[in-house]
Amino acid sequence: MKISKEKAEANRAALIETASRLFRQKGIDGVGVAEISKSAGLTHGALYAHFPSKEALAAEALAWSLEQSNAKLYSGTVDGEPDLERFLSDYLSVDRRDDYADHCAMAASASEIGRQDAVTSSKFTEGYLVLVRAFERRVAANNQAVDALATAMGIVAAMIGALSVARATAKARPEVSAQVLQGVRAMIDAALGKPYGEREKSS
Repeated sequence: MKISKEKAEANRAALIETASRLFRQKGIDGVGVAEISKSAGLTHGALYAHFPSKEALAAEALAWSLEQSNAKLYSGTVDGEPDLERFLSDYLSVDRRDDYADHCAMAASASEIGRQDAVTSSKFTEGYLVLVRAFERRVAANNQAVDALATAMGIVAAMIGALSVARATAKARPEVSAQVLQGVRAMIDAALGKPYGEREKSS
């Protein structure tokens, strides 16, 4: 039986959101189309009606999750720019470290992306660069003596890496895990300089 356009769109959205959550929890290579379809309340046929392959779904799921992360980045602003302090406090927190299903897709998938296709790699890169640009503007505003782009790339890579290492060490040495998050946060704060708004107060 043919379904309506609205129902088809709802099914597609359900598949993307479900795949995004499962990929973050278990990894792209750790989840099959059967589990995704079942968790979304749909059949194999419904999945393949929207996506020609698991790889195509992975690219869309990654893009969707990165859009959600970027929306969160810009949900709070200071002088029209993202509130990076608030964002970092959330990103590098113990609670978010343990939230595999709903936290950073880049930290969850970074080790796998190199084994995926070029489309998925492109989605990852686009999401990474959105974060880089936000941090680049902040670094450039505070310190014109450094390469703002290179510094911002290092900051975002450090964030993603810190979350991955914190997760890897949490069960065996929770104190080490917490120190990783705290240490990288301190390093990033030093690289960023003063928050937006504070420059005007001190000038």
